Amino acid sequence: MDYLAHIRKSDAKKQFLHEHLAGVAEISGRFASKIGLGKYGKITGLLHDLGKYSNEFQNYIKSAEGLINPDEDDYVDAYCLKGKIDHSSAGAQLIYRNLSGKGQEGLLAAQIFSLCIASHHSGLIDCVSPNGSDNFNRRMTKSPEKTHFDEANSYMNDEIKLKFDTIISESLFIKDLIYKLRSLRETNDSKETLSFKYGLLIRFLYSCLIDADRLNTADFEFPSGAKLRNNGDYVAWNILIERLNTKLLDFEKKENKNNVDKLRQEISAHCYDFSTKPKGLYQLTVPTGGGKTFASLRFALSHADYHKMDRVIYVIPYTSIIDQNAEETRKILEDKNDKGEYLNRVVLEHHSNLTPDEENYRQKLLSEDWDAPIVFTTSVQVLEALYGAGTRSARRMHQLANSVIIFDEVQTIPVRCVHLFNLALRFLTQNCGSTAILCTATQPLLDKVEPNQRALQIMPEQQMMPDVKRLFDELKRVDVFDLRKVEGWTECEVKELAKAELKETGSVLIIVNTKNSAIKLYQEIKTFEHANIFHLSTNMCPAHRLEILNQIKDCLPDEKPVICISTQLIEAGVDIDFGSVIRYLAGLDSIAQAAGRCNRNGTRPKQGRVSIVNSKEENLDRLKEIKTGREKAERVLDEYKNNPGSFNNDILGLAAMNQYYQYYFYERSQDMKYPVSKDSIVGRDDNLFNLLSENSLSVAGYKRININDPTIPCRQAFMTASKTFKAIESSARGIVVPFGKKGRCIINDLCAADDLEKQFKLLKEAQRYSVNIFPHIWDKLDKQNAIHEAQEGTGIFYLDSQYYSDRFGLSEEPVNEMDILIG
Repeated sequence: MDYLAHIRKSDAKKQFLHEHLAGVAEISGRFASKIGLGKYGKITGLLHDLGKYSNEFQNYIKSAEGLINPDEDDYVDAYCLKGKIDHSSAGAQLIYRNLSGKGQEGLLAAQIFSLCIASHHSGLIDCVSPNGSDNFNRRMTKSPEKTHFDEANSYMNDEIKLKFDTIISESLFIKDLIYKLRSLRETNDSKETLSFKYGLLIRFLYSCLIDADRLNTADFEFPSGAKLRNNGDYVAWNILIERLNTKLLDFEKKENKNNVDKLRQEISAHCYDFSTKPKGLYQLTVPTGGGKTFASLRFALSHADYHKMDRVIYVIPYTSIIDQNAEETRKILEDKNDKGEYLNRVVLEHHSNLTPDEENYRQKLLSEDWDAPIVFTTSVQVLEALYGAGTRSARRMHQLANSVIIFDEVQTIPVRCVHLFNLALRFLTQNCGSTAILCTATQPLLDKVEPNQRALQIMPEQQMMPDVKRLFDELKRVDVFDLRKVEGWTECEVKELAKAELKETGSVLIIVNTKNSAIKLYQEIKTFEHANIFHLSTNMCPAHRLEILNQIKDCLPDEKPVICISTQLIEAGVDIDFGSVIRYLAGLDSIAQAAGRCNRNGTRPKQGRVSIVNSKEENLDRLKEIKTGREKAERVLDEYKNNPGSFNNDILGLAAMNQYYQYYFYERSQDMKYPVSKDSIVGRDDNLFNLLSENSLSVAGYKRININDPTIPCRQAFMTASKTFKAIESSARGIVVPFGKKGRCIINDLCAADDLEKQFKLLKEAQRYSVNIFPHIWDKLDKQNAIHEAQEGTGIFYLDSQYYSDRFGLSEEPVNEMDILIG
C-alpha cells in the first residue's frame, strides 16, 4: 500500500508518506548541520509524521479528498476529524523506546528527540507542567491504540526504516550528542543556566524540524512558490561589499567635510578592520549620529564573507524606524530592473509596518524563515523566534545560527527579558557559530547582571572601537544644561524657555514622557505666532506621525522656525536635526538619545543646546520604567553637580552612563528574570527563567504528589512559558482611526468586507492607521459611544471621527464637531 502524506488540492497529485519523511529529513538535517547536529535533525525528520502510517489517518485523508466514496465502509467525516488524529506521537514513542533504556545519556537523548517530534504541530510541550504533572511521560505512555504505534511500526516504508536503523545504530550516536551538550558549559554557568541552554538546543532542533516540515509541505502544495525561494543561494558577499565600498567612496570624495564626517569615516574604517576577528560577541559603542548603521553593515558584510556565514540580521527596536534603515541599505545593495524597480534579491524586511502592496507574495514567502542574505527585523520578532508560542515564529530560530546579528539600540531590550536575552546570546555566539554586535551610544551593563551566571562575558578586546572616550569627546556636538528646579517647571515656564531657545537656535524639539504632557504643552504653545508648531505622540497612528515628521524635515533645512513637542518615540533612530532640545527629566539613556536629535550632523555654527527640565505636572505612576529611570538619572545629575570632574566633565559621557546603569540595574535586578504572577496562566508567582531551566516549583509540585523526583532529565515547562512570554508587555488594545482619506476608506471597507481574506488584507493595511490605547481610556471612549465594531463578532474596532484630531491624534473628548456639521 502506498501511504499518503498530502494530496494537492489544485490537481489531486499525491505526495507519498515516504517521500515526505525523506524530504523533511534531508532539509532538517541540513539546517541542524549548521551547529554539528545534522544526523539528529535528519532522524527527527524521518519520524515526525510516522503516525500517518495508520488506517485511521489514511481513511481520513482519502475521505477528505474524495478518494473514498461516502457509501464505502472506510469513509469518515473528515471535517469532524480535522486536527484530531494523533500522528506525531508514534515517531516520538519509537525513538524514545529505542534510546531511553541506554542509561542516563540514552534517556536524555531520547527525551530531546521525542520532544521535538511530539511537539511539531503544537509548539514544544511542557515536560513538567506547573500543576506538577509529568506531561512528557504521559505522552510517551499514551496507548498504542491512540498513537497508532503498532501500525506505524509495522507499515513503515522499508527505505525509511533502513535510514532510521542506520542512523540510530551508529556507535557514537548518543555520545556525539552528549559531547555537544557538554560543550554548552561556560566558565560562569550554573546548573540553572546550563539547563536553560539545554532548552535552547532543544528549541533549535525543533526549529529545524518544523521549518523543514513546512517547507517540504508548502513546496509540494504550491510548486510556484518553491521557485521563488532563495534556498540559501544568495548574491555573493564580495559583490555586496563592492557595492557598499562604491557608496563609501562617494562619501570620501565629499567636499567640505566637517569633523563629524571625518569621525564617521574613522568609525567605518575601524569596523572594517575588525571584520577578520573570530566569530563571537562584540560591542560597538558609538555616540548617537556616529554613523553606526553603515559602519556595522560594513563590518557585517566583510565578517560574513571572511567566515563564510549565511546571513546578516539587522535587529531594530521599533517598527517606526525600520523602514528608513532598510531603504537606505536597499539603495546601496540591490539591483534594479529596466523599469528602475528593485529586484529585492538582497534585503528582506520583516516587520508589521508592511502593507499588502509592499509585502508581495515572494517577500511574504521569504519572511516565513528569513531566507535572504540581509534581513531587517525587530527585536520583538527575534525574541519571539527564541521564546514565542506556537510554530510560526519558532521555525525562524535556526536561521540565527552562523549569522551576523546586529542589535541596534540594544539598550531598548525590555528589562524583564535581560536574562533570557543574555543566555540566548551566549548560546548563539558560543554554540551556533554566530556573531552578535551590541550597538548603541548607551551600552546597558549586560555583563554586570546579577547573578553573574546570567551575565554576558565582555572583555576589553570585544570592544570594536579602540578609544571610545576620545570618540565621545570629539563627537560632542551639544552643551547640556541641567535646569531642574525644586518646585518643578510648569507648562507656561517651558513655553517661555522654548521661545528663548527658538530665538537662540531657530528650531526646538521638546521631548516629554507622557501623551497627556505632550497635548497640554502643545495647547500651551500652539498660539505662538513666530514658528511652525508640531505635535508627535503614539496617540497618532504611524501614517500620521510619518506625515508630521516629513513636514518638520521640510522646514528644518530651510531654517524655518520650528517647535516640535513629542513623546520619546522620536528618540531612537529618527534622522532629524534640531538646534535645541528640551528634555523632560527621564532616564539618562533617554536624555542622551534626545541629545542625538540636536546638531546631529555637526553643521551648525554653534554647539547644540540640550536643556533638562523637571516637570511639575507630569504623572509617571503608570510608567514604572520611565519613573525608575528618572529617579536614577536625578541621582547621577546631583552627583555630577557636586563633582563634575569625577564624570570627566561630561554628563552624557561614558562615566555618567555607567553610573546610571549601575543604579538602574540594581533597582530592576528582580525584574530581569521575567517574573509572572498567580494571575497568569502559570497560576502562581514564578518567572520564565525558572520555567525554562530547572522549573523548580513545578518539580516540587510533582514531588508532593509522587514523593520522588521526576525521572526525566529535562523538566522545562516549554509551552506554559511560551504562552506567557510577550516581547512587549502591554494591556493596550489596537483601534483603527480615521486619519485622512485613506484611514476613512479602510474603516469603510472593514465594515463592508464580506470574506476573511479581504478582512486580513485590510487589517494589514490598517496597521499604519491604528493606535493602541489602554483599558481605562478604552472604557471611557466606549461609554461615550466613540468606539464601534466594524462587523459584529469580528473583534475589529474603529474610532468615531469626532475623537481623532489632525493635530494630536486620538482624543478622549470630541474634537471634530465642525466636520460633523459639514458632513
